[in-house]
Amino acid sequence: MMTFLTRLTGVVVILGLVGGCGSVATRTEQTVDLPAEEPQVGVDTHYEATIERGPEYIDALRAEAAPPNPGVIEGKNERGDQRELASKGYVRIGNGRYAQADEDSVRDAIELGQRIGADQVWLYRHYREDERSGSPEQFLAAYYVRFKLLFGATFRNLTATERETLQLDGGVRIGSVVGNTPASQANLISGDYVIGLNGTVVVDRRQFQEMLGAEAGKPVTLRIIRNQQRMDRIVRLGAMPPPVKDR
Repeated sequence: MMTFLTRLTGVVVILGLVGGCGSVATRTEQTVDLPAEEPQVGVDTHYEATIERGPEYIDALRAEAAPPNPGVIEGKNERGDQRELASKGYVRIGNGRYAQADEDSVRDAIELGQRIGADQVWLYRHYREDERSGSPEQFLAAYYVRFKLLFGATFRNLTATERETLQLDGGVRIGSVVGNTPASQANLISGDYVIGLNGTVVVDRRQFQEMLGAEAGKPVTLRIIRNQQRMDRIVRLGAMPPPVKDR
């Protein structure tokens, strides 16, 4: 896949199935194994990237390898489609802009999606940047890649009985674990108790969710209890897509 991509915005939570209060415990340093940010070279004069990282960074966060040919979908409402795709873990990595949706432009837009490794190409043949301003109509292709879920497991607060039995003041208990997600790949299983993240004590469900979100896209070390034994599990968290803002 050719080098591309240029601009990253803020993020929204895609925990898959999760549900955060700051902790005063000391936090240890961690090594992030994602590729460093790198200068990008445009692959097409029609292309504008929306993420400031190179293809290696995107590939490290993909749910699956790039397909030989992206899926092509005729879009209806660009913002509505983006919200729907975000809820399914799809991140918009860039746009292709053309003066009109003639046969050559449509073919070029789809081929560009293939070159940059898009999972899906959404086509908007009569797109306006701002309907209210009377901006000129153009042909827009939106390119998406599906990222891994941030965590991929449900979790809940400990019950009073569990806290008493385990002699803990807080923590969370893992419920369902989704296959092929960071949680499952770290060998977390239903019934595990998470009591720490990177050396910081996990207080409750809300705090744990916030801690995961803060470390999105990075490997973290979870301290867990399983069968009365304490052990560490390294979880390589997925990323969170940029938020979709109304114009």
